[in-house]
Amino acid sequence: MYKEYTRPLSEPIDSDVNIFSILQKRVDRAPEDKLVEYKDAHGTWQAFTAAEFRNIVVELAKGLIARGIMPGDAVSIISHTRWEWTALDMAVMSIGALTVPVYETNSSAQIRTIFNDSKVKMAFVEDDDMRDKVDSVRDQCAYLNDLYVIDLGAINTLQTYGRGVKEEEFLERESAVKGSDLATIVYTSGSTGTPKGIELSHSNFVSITYSGVNTMPDISLKPDRRLLLFLPLAHVFARYMQFFSFAGNVTLGLSSNMKTILNDFNSFKPTFVLAVPRIFEKIYNAASQRAGTGLTGRMFVDAARVARLKSEAQQSGEKLSFATAAKYAVYNKLIYSAIMSVFGGKVEYAVSGGAPLDVSIAHFFNGVGLPLLEGYGMTETSAPASVNPTDGYKIGTIGKPLGGISMGIDEDGELCIKGGSVCVGYHNHPELTHSQIVDGWLHTGDLGDIDEQGFVTITGRKKDLIITAGGKNVSPSVLEASVMTSPVVSQCLVIGDRKPFIAAIIALDLADTNAWLKAQGAEEVTSLVEAKHNPIVVTEVERAVDTANDLVSRAESIRKFEIVDDEFTQENGMITPSLKAKRSAIIERYRDLIDKVIYVPRQSATSRNRRA
Repeated sequence: MYKEYTRPLSEPIDSDVNIFSILQKRVDRAPEDKLVEYKDAHGTWQAFTAAEFRNIVVELAKGLIARGIMPGDAVSIISHTRWEWTALDMAVMSIGALTVPVYETNSSAQIRTIFNDSKVKMAFVEDDDMRDKVDSVRDQCAYLNDLYVIDLGAINTLQTYGRGVKEEEFLERESAVKGSDLATIVYTSGSTGTPKGIELSHSNFVSITYSGVNTMPDISLKPDRRLLLFLPLAHVFARYMQFFSFAGNVTLGLSSNMKTILNDFNSFKPTFVLAVPRIFEKIYNAASQRAGTGLTGRMFVDAARVARLKSEAQQSGEKLSFATAAKYAVYNKLIYSAIMSVFGGKVEYAVSGGAPLDVSIAHFFNGVGLPLLEGYGMTETSAPASVNPTDGYKIGTIGKPLGGISMGIDEDGELCIKGGSVCVGYHNHPELTHSQIVDGWLHTGDLGDIDEQGFVTITGRKKDLIITAGGKNVSPSVLEASVMTSPVVSQCLVIGDRKPFIAAIIALDLADTNAWLKAQGAEEVTSLVEAKHNPIVVTEVERAVDTANDLVSRAESIRKFEIVDDEFTQENGMITPSLKAKRSAIIERYRDLIDKVIYVPRQSATSRNRRA
């Protein structure tokens, strides 16, 4: 490795145990802790103690045994985030079977591919709609036997089956599961190509779970820690956070309704928040829109500026001027406290991952009192590999490696990761395993750097690196993240490989666009087609592009953009469940727009209204 940094473990970790042991240790330590909270049909939070939840998991595991599930058998879960997902996941893995998560947005064809590739024998789906998806391809799923619907009593059914299985039989099965055994096959969301199954062992998860807890004691080990988890549990990061919560002193709240998330924050009152950057961008934009354009709006703009100055001063170790400090004190009472209350009033930290975080958003939240601790991980690393510390964090970096993890930069500038959390391999793809994991080092495909203190910076993605016709290497992530901070922009894809200049394809969010237009005192639009031609909207997109261009050199700047009138969704294959744009799919969809409109030979304009 050209550069390398290893963060030592603060204490030894026995990773030759299974994932169920994490839950069992919590029960042994604090059986009456509120472990899992969820909202009932009336919207009221209910709770399972650690002991109660462990008993449910065991009952479900015995039901699986009764239905003939053996070690190594694959069991799939297709559902939104809910306590039943977590309980089934733990039950499946506790007896040596493999959990195969499937996103609820996956198509029937994708479900068929995943089921056959991993030989799924049993599946749990959330509702009738998801059952219909599976039923439409069931005769093409060679190994599938039982199919249960959670909303139609699957949990009770499995518990009833389990009554005929003795506790001793469960304990015998559970004790036979070792760290080296496979726990799950997780299929990547496919932002860079065809999804492939990634094999993760019990040891992978156990080692990174305790590493995370020991590395982040402020988040995990203080009394009365609370996490509201609303990311899909099919995503490895959300799944990891289950185990992290069980291993620490964390009460895990589960919710999947993004329409009620602000109310859920207020009622659940988390002490830390985990989300992708898009969530924080939406919260910032919502606060800006509520302020409007009058005196209150001008005050918010200045308050945001002062918050960023406060954050920048904190990061550099400098002090604010007397006048700015006085303004900060006023805004703290009038504006910042209200923004913090959005998260329920008790939040201390937020962790952002899954996509690049725009630095201006990080500085804003840090300035108002909520450190946004950016981290980094992959499915191949059982989720997190690095995170910023709660003390001494560096905005603009992905932090330091977690304890026991090594991060290195090879001669090509590629970030590589080594440690106990690196996956066993790619399911049914030994050639990919051998090419991606070399001498224990996982080659991530991301370009990065490491400073002397061990803080890691991502500078781009190796496969996404754009090389213009003039030979300029451009990493699109910084530009994309900046443009997407606009209140009207849903997605931005920067293009320009082997082209004469850098351009962008931009998608709008209709609801957010109308909220912003209303806040500006302008007339709302009825469709994305109308939105893309609205001069006020176009001017706002131009502003966002100009702001992004200020971050790079002219040769790297966006010289032209096109607003499309499509929404990028998981259903149409344009984004992943973690809200990342699928580059290849978008480029293919807009091939004519790219070749015939953006890169017309005689055009050399920047945006549609400006000359180069």
